[in-house]
Amino acid sequence: MSRYDMNREGPTRRDYMKYSGAVVGGSLLAGCAGQSGSEAAPTQTGTGDQSTAEPTTAEDRYAVTMSPMGTVEFESVPQSVFTILGHHVDMLVALGRGGAINAMHAPEYHQSLYQKFLHRLEGVSIDWEGLYSSWPPSKEKLYELDSDVHVADPAKIATAEGWDNNSLQEIESNVAPWFGNTLSGTQQEPPSGWGDAYKYYTLWEIFGKIAQVFREGARYEALASVRESMLQTINASLPSESERPSAALVLFSTSGEKIWGYKMNHPGYYAAHTRPLGATDALADAVGDGYGDDGRNITLDTELLLEADPDVLLVLGPMAGSHNLDDIRSQLADNEVTREITAVQEGRIYAQGARRQGPILNLFQTEMTAKQLYPNQFGEWPGYVDGDPYPEIPAEEQLFDRQRVADIITGAGQ
Repeated sequence: MSRYDMNREGPTRRDYMKYSGAVVGGSLLAGCAGQSGSEAAPTQTGTGDQSTAEPTTAEDRYAVTMSPMGTVEFESVPQSVFTILGHHVDMLVALGRGGAINAMHAPEYHQSLYQKFLHRLEGVSIDWEGLYSSWPPSKEKLYELDSDVHVADPAKIATAEGWDNNSLQEIESNVAPWFGNTLSGTQQEPPSGWGDAYKYYTLWEIFGKIAQVFREGARYEALASVRESMLQTINASLPSESERPSAALVLFSTSGEKIWGYKMNHPGYYAAHTRPLGATDALADAVGDGYGDDGRNITLDTELLLEADPDVLLVLGPMAGSHNLDDIRSQLADNEVTREITAVQEGRIYAQGARRQGPILNLFQTEMTAKQLYPNQFGEWPGYVDGDPYPEIPAEEQLFDRQRVADIITGAGQ
């Protein structure tokens, strides 16, 4: 039973969907495979957005289980979708539902970031101009949007000012259910009262659950197959551990006065693109002012970064348009402390996208980081030019097939 459902008196949701309080076990992959063989994907537009959906009958009712919600029962595929964070947004785009999104946190940021990557996927585009910026969410706005599902984690919502179990129940009952998982990003401790209900998942497990909600098991399986093939290619060519570089994943404040470091090999989907590559995390044992996520991330200064002395410096921010990579390189080279860092001296400072990633970013960022860390094995990273899309990489040097991914998202050839 979910934490916010403990005092429920009875089902009050509109007939569109209803909630079931019992947590049901079952295999994610088995559930998706069952869908893949029997459910045709909805008709798709050229941008990968759903244009129509077949009407459903009572026999079409289906349920999906994920922590911390428990089991949610649906009577038809959701058409209007509220969401907040980037990993869920990414999953919806991957399932051809980018146009169904009616809200997200910082839509301008996400649009700027995703346009860089989607440029390389033919026929896949987004337009999130003017969407409601949904963190922290307004209960009144949720009524106004009248979504069919809230793809957001209720345990995360519970940490926002003005939200409690009664508010979560009210929206779930009167508007639409919650269905999302966010704290798996760093396996962050759930807020008070949610510990017994919370389970951590991998990025692709969450994606599989979201795919079940939209009855898109075939798309999930196809994209998961692309990722598995890429990981097999990477694993077959990784150098021995003693020959791998040390690396640090960092974010500089826009003022340049602060540096934040992130654990590259820690459990959770925030590290889903770095952990499989097995590089030595230069910040694994770094001690700084911890913040958030139980100390998995640390606040650095230039001396601590020099002490860590990474061979490769991976910098968050430039691909979202919030930082200029050339400026960062110049600042590091001009600073009397950071100029001594090996990555600075050897010119191995590279742009990264975002830690809060879904399947699309995960595919691109795994390829990108593999090339940045291991150019001899996977080909040279061509570099990122500020403001430009994800760089063009010759087909023979790509670690996954762009056209295949685009076709899966848009439904081409189905």
